[in-house]
Amino acid sequence: MYRMEHLVSGAAGFIGSHLCDRLLAEGDSVVGLDNLITGARRNLAHLAGHPKFRFIACDVTQPIDLEGRFHQVWHLASLASPKEYLAHPLETLESGSAGTRNMLEIARRDRARFLLTSTSECYGDPLEHPQVETYWGHVNPVGLRSCYDESKRYAEALTMAYHRYYGVRSNIARIFNTYGPRMALKDGRVVPAFLDQALQGQPLTIFGDGTQTRSFCYVSDMVEGLVRLASSEERLPVNLGNPVELTILEFAERIKRLMLAEMKAELPIVFEPLPEDDPQKRRPDIGKAKRVLGWEPNVALEDGLRQTVEYFKALPVTR
Repeated sequence: MYRMEHLVSGAAGFIGSHLCDRLLAEGDSVVGLDNLITGARRNLAHLAGHPKFRFIACDVTQPIDLEGRFHQVWHLASLASPKEYLAHPLETLESGSAGTRNMLEIARRDRARFLLTSTSECYGDPLEHPQVETYWGHVNPVGLRSCYDESKRYAEALTMAYHRYYGVRSNIARIFNTYGPRMALKDGRVVPAFLDQALQGQPLTIFGDGTQTRSFCYVSDMVEGLVRLASSEERLPVNLGNPVELTILEFAERIKRLMLAEMKAELPIVFEPLPEDDPQKRRPDIGKAKRVLGWEPNVALEDGLRQTVEYFKALPVTR
């Protein structure tokens, strides 16, 4: 049976570590890269000693000299949570620019497939709803969040340039909100933030009035979408996410019901001012993913949240 050699940047991250698991489960070999700014070694601890996995602690924004030949390059390295990219704006921009180019160069050298994980943030605070891939977005290029939004928009442009100029076989995934085990509790995104507060018996904090919407995709569904996309002939961006849309207030109520069943605890809700440029609407149109990849998410929100809660409950108390 044909086996592939994979290179995964951001391998110690939330989605990256799950992707490594999936590729190894298929019998392939994986080299994982991560500078561990936001990634965590514990996400890969279970792979220690695996004969087909090798981890290299390095910064992909710097020149990379890797021996061997890769069949597939996956560029997931990025500071994806608002808390982290606002704290590290220059590193975020470098990851999308120099980091993307360095990974593309390896793909070009090896005539490998290349997949970029982009983001729904390319749509900014959208004026079209739901968001379809042909929508160009409504992004503030000089706002606080622009370091992340524009790094991904540039990474998409760079990926398409390498495809058109060098013939790199590339794919672009626009990832919408994803959740599951191995998320960092303190990264500021809504799922770990709510669950962290809930597990500590604290009020759930909603920014704004809670009418802004999000859609939540479980990580195993997301990895399945990425793997299918990497095997496809689609070169333009493809949305990957769950089209079931909830207001943040509705989502908080779901968490409250779940934790009442789990911990018999009532959780009040408190409201704080909405951060600058926080998107008011977020819901993917996944018609293209269904048509081209035969993909749509299967894990129900309540099932995914239960698995995520079990993961967080098992973490050390200090977290």
